[in-house]
Amino acid sequence: MKRSCAPVIVLLLSCLFSACRKTQVQPESGSSIVVGFSQIGAESAWRVCNTRSVQEAAAEAGIQLFYYNAEQKQENQIKAIRSFIAYQVDVIAFVPIVLDGWENVLEEARDAGIPVLLCDREINLDDESLYSGYLGTDMVRQGRSAAEYLIKKFAGDETGRPAADTAGPVRIIELRGTTGSSPEISRAEGFREVIDKFPEFEIIYSASGDFLRSKGYELMRNILDETRDFDVIFSHNDSMTLGAIDAMKERGIRPGTDIIIVTTDAEQAAIEALRAGEVNCVVECNPRQGPDIVRLAARLARGETIPPVTYMDETVFTEWDDLSGLPPRGY
Repeated sequence: MKRSCAPVIVLLLSCLFSACRKTQVQPESGSSIVVGFSQIGAESAWRVCNTRSVQEAAAEAGIQLFYYNAEQKQENQIKAIRSFIAYQVDVIAFVPIVLDGWENVLEEARDAGIPVLLCDREINLDDESLYSGYLGTDMVRQGRSAAEYLIKKFAGDETGRPAADTAGPVRIIELRGTTGSSPEISRAEGFREVIDKFPEFEIIYSASGDFLRSKGYELMRNILDETRDFDVIFSHNDSMTLGAIDAMKERGIRPGTDIIIVTTDAEQAAIEALRAGEVNCVVECNPRQGPDIVRLAARLARGETIPPVTYMDETVFTEWDDLSGLPPRGY
C-alpha cells in the first residue's frame, strides 16, 4: 500500500473536492483498492447511468472510489487527476472530455507509479504508454451502423444499388457532439466511411450541439429558419435528437415521417420515440461500463497487464424491429 500519510491527504483531498464539487463519493473504510474516477459531467441520462454503473460496481466489489464531476471542463478534470495523484490512489480511471491536452498530467501519474485507465472516450498522445488501456464503445462502428441503416432505407438493398424510385440526392443534417471529443470525431468518421461511397447521399450541414438537448433544439430551430429542404437527421446522441424533435414539432414537421431520424445512445426516451415512429433508427452506445471498469482497475492495482482496448457489446434498433419484448433501458 502507498498511503502511509493517508489521514492527512484524505483531509486535504476532501477539502479540495468540497470546495469544487458536491458530487464526490468518499471511500469506505477497509477497502484494499482505491480508485480515482473522473467523469466529464451529467449532461444526459446516458451519462448519469454511466456514472451510476461505475459507483455501483465499485461498491459491490468493495473498492474505495473517489468520484469527481468535471462539469464539462478539462481544467477541472486535470485538477481532479492531480488530486488523485496527491492521494496516491492505486488506479486512476477517467472519461476524457476532449482528445488533446493530457500529456503533462498523465506523465505526472506515470512518475507517481499510478496506472491510468481511459473510459468511454479516447485521447491523442504521442506516447501511448502513458495509459494502460481503454474501456468503452466502438464509436467508429456506431457511425458506420447509422450510415448502413440509411443505405438500406434509401438504396433498396444492402449492395447500395439505388432503388428505382430514388430521385435526386438524399440530403443529411448532422448534429455533432462536443467539438474535439472522441465521440464527435469517431462517429463522424465512421458515418462518412460508409456514406461517402454513395454519391446520392450528401451531408449539407454539420454542426456541434455539445451533446445537449437545449443545443439540439437551438440548432434545429436555426436550420429550419434557413431551409426545410433536407431528408435525414443523423444525431450523435439522443439528447440532441430529442431537442431537434421538439423544434420540428413546433414547425409542424412530422419527425420520422417527413424527416428520417437516426440517433445514437439508445436512451429510453429514444426507444419510446422509435416505437412512436418519431425516430427511425437508434444505434446503441452502452453506458453500463462499471463492472468492466472495476474489473480492469482491480487487475491494474495488482500489477497485471490489461488489453489495450476493450469494447462493450452493443446493438442497433430500427423501425423494422419488433421492440415489444425489449426491457426498460434504465437510462
